[in-house]
Amino acid sequence: MDDLVVVGAGPYGLSIAAHAAAAGLRVRVLGRPMASWRDHMPEGMYLKSEPWSSNLSAPGGRHTLADYCAGLGVRAEHGAPLPIGTFSAYGLWFAGRAAPEAEEVTVTELAPQGDGFRIRTAQGPQLYARTVALAVGVMPFVNFPEALRDLPPAHYSHSSGHRDLARFAGREVTVLGAGQAALETAALLAEAGARPCLVARRTRLNWNTVPQPLERTRLRSLRDPHSGLGTGWRSWVWSELPWAVRRLPSTTRQRIAATALGPAGAWWLRDRFEQRVPVLLGHQLHRAVATGDGTRLQLTSATGERVVLDTSHVISATGFAPDLRRLDLLDAGLRTALRRVGGGGTPELSAGFESSWPGLFFAGLLTAPSFGPSMRFVHGAGFTAGRLVKGVLGRLGTRGRLPGSTVGDRLDRLAAGHPGTYPR
Repeated sequence: MDDLVVVGAGPYGLSIAAHAAAAGLRVRVLGRPMASWRDHMPEGMYLKSEPWSSNLSAPGGRHTLADYCAGLGVRAEHGAPLPIGTFSAYGLWFAGRAAPEAEEVTVTELAPQGDGFRIRTAQGPQLYARTVALAVGVMPFVNFPEALRDLPPAHYSHSSGHRDLARFAGREVTVLGAGQAALETAALLAEAGARPCLVARRTRLNWNTVPQPLERTRLRSLRDPHSGLGTGWRSWVWSELPWAVRRLPSTTRQRIAATALGPAGAWWLRDRFEQRVPVLLGHQLHRAVATGDGTRLQLTSATGERVVLDTSHVISATGFAPDLRRLDLLDAGLRTALRRVGGGGTPELSAGFESSWPGLFFAGLLTAPSFGPSMRFVHGAGFTAGRLVKGVLGRLGTRGRLPGSTVGDRLDRLAAGHPGTYPR
């Protein structure tokens, strides 16, 4: 039986596995490495976050994005966006150096079994683990407007459903949304020869400003500090103090997770978008009807005016809605038993990312209502990996000895920053 099975091999899953292996745990990683980044983002997209805040996490701060780029003769510079393809390749490079080799299997069921868990996959025999970390990413939580759900599947899709937008060349495509995914998808569609139109409920689009230099006067830095999620004290708190967010009342945490760092486009995208993409702002979609050669969208403006828009295809860039009910791989009884944040759809977690079911840990988007908005970004992987692995060691310490040493010994080494173990 493995000490820890990590379900998911994206930035969070690989970072957790790297720290767990360094702590001496028997750990397995299940999933296709960097799948969301490799399979669900169109060619031509760029990383919105700064390179220095986009590292996967390994003990000692090794194997950074800058290290990978330096090996290619490429500089990962502040204020210079990197292609998504470069980041995906970095993740694979990290996986090959810092984490156990991922097993590219699809987990179909996770259920309690004795003092641990049983894991079924679509490709092989059952696995058994004493603890499990679910780092499933965002794809189980794809969100569509209700008005689209009665359309035939060929008439609409999600922005995460396209690796190549060239198939829309010459076609009219309506993009729904006002965030980076919507704006960049629309720009890429135009550059691929499509005729996009962006429709958003918001009455104006928000654009991030050009990032301030890293080296600034002390006064300016104090007024507007840099953080992994941008500049400003509020972003600094979300970025650097997830543990403090967790101590807030559940209703406050839910509100922060839902509203902080709202939709905005990257500064480097603005010219590309505004020069080529028409927009309908302040319009609410209330009905979508399939026609012979496309879809008719019925919209309502902010003043109550009805607008009809005919389009060949609709791409919904409306984000992801984390909810345990959509996590089909979880045993139904286990899922029902989990304590939720404020009675909502996400798990209430301990300081070590452990759910109310002993030995079951969560990472990534589902943890944002517990630890704040940094869990929606790669930057949150470092905090998560360290705290979660410490939580796993603590949980295993309540279940007896592990081969080679007690978990208590490992926690002592952890606290002491012993070389070769997971650092503080």
